[in-house]
Amino acid sequence: MNADATPILDVRGLSLEFPVFGGAVRALNGVSLRVMPGEIVGIVGESGSGKSVTAMAALRLLPPDGYRVAEGSLHLGGDDVLAAPESIVRQWRGRRAAMIFQEPMTALNPTQRIGEQMCGVLRAHRRVRSRDALAQAESLLRDMMIPDPAQVLRAYPFELSGGMRQRVMVAMAFSCDPDLLIADEPTTALDVTVQRQVLQLLRHHARERGTAILFITHDMAVVSQLCDRVYVMYAGTVVEQGPTRRVLRDPRHPYTRGLLDGLPEGASPGTALAAIPGQVPDMRHPPSGCPFFDRCAFADEACRQRPALLPLDTDTPEPAAAGEGAAEERLLACWHPLAQPAADMPGERT
Repeated sequence: MNADATPILDVRGLSLEFPVFGGAVRALNGVSLRVMPGEIVGIVGESGSGKSVTAMAALRLLPPDGYRVAEGSLHLGGDDVLAAPESIVRQWRGRRAAMIFQEPMTALNPTQRIGEQMCGVLRAHRRVRSRDALAQAESLLRDMMIPDPAQVLRAYPFELSGGMRQRVMVAMAFSCDPDLLIADEPTTALDVTVQRQVLQLLRHHARERGTAILFITHDMAVVSQLCDRVYVMYAGTVVEQGPTRRVLRDPRHPYTRGLLDGLPEGASPGTALAAIPGQVPDMRHPPSGCPFFDRCAFADEACRQRPALLPLDTDTPEPAAAGEGAAEERLLACWHPLAQPAADMPGERT
C-alpha cells in the first residue's frame, strides 16, 4: 500500500449531531479515520458508539434535514462529500462507493425479482443493454458461489435464505467495481458457517479487484481475521486505532480491553462472561472529559479532561497525523494506557 496515495475515504475531526426536542444528540464527536486504496479497515464498538452513523455519513445516506455537521470534513477519493450536490453524490453511490447493509431483507425490494434489482443497478451506472445487464448479473451471482444463478435471478427476496440474500447484496455491491465498499455488520443475522463463507467472498473479491473495505462490526474475532487496521469507537469518538494484530494482541485502552475480555473465547466453561460496568453516556449531554470516565477502573482527575488521540509507540520516529499516511501508526486516547498484552487474538489458533 502506497502511504502517499490519496485515501479512498478520509474523515477528519467530524462532529455530527441529530436535533431533538430541547437540544441535540451528539452522535459523532471529532471522529478521524481513513481508508487507503485496497485496504480492509474495521470499525468496532458497542451499539450506539457511532459506527453506522459514520458509514451513513460517508455516503450521505442520513435524512437531509435530520442531522447537522458541527465541524470537520469528509472526502471520498479527494472529493468533498459534504459540499457536493445531491445529484453528484447519487452518481458516486454504487459506482465509487457501495454499501452492504446489515439486514438484506430490508435492503432488497420485496416486490421485485432479484434480476430486476441487479439489472437496475447495472443499467443505472454502466448504461448497458438489458440483455447484457442480465448476463453480467448472472456472472456476478456465479462469482458468489451461487449454484443456479439463473433461478436466483427469477426469485423474489423472500424465496431465498438469509445467506443467499446476503450473497446477492455482496454481488450488487461489487457489480460496478467501486473503489470503496462499506459493509455495515453484514453477517450479524447469519449462522457461523454462512458467516464465514460471506467473509471469505468479501475478502477474496476485494483483494482480486483492489476494492477497499470499511467493515463495521461488534465482533472482534471477525476483525482479527479480516481487517488490516482497526478503529475502536466509543460514544461517538475513536479511542484507539492501529494495525489489527497490534491492537488486539496489545490493547492499551481500558475500553478495548473490556471488549476483548467479554469475548466467550476467553471464558472458562460455566463461568459468567466479563462485562463492562455502567452505561454509555447520554449523548444529549456528552461528557466534557474522557467519554469512558464513568465506566473506567483507572479514571482519575486527569481523565476529566478529554484526552487527545496521540501516537502510542515511542519507537516510531515522528509519526504523521491521523489521516495523513502512516499506515502502521498506532494512536490512543487515554491518560492511563494499559501495559498487559492479550494472550491471543480472538479467533486465532494457538
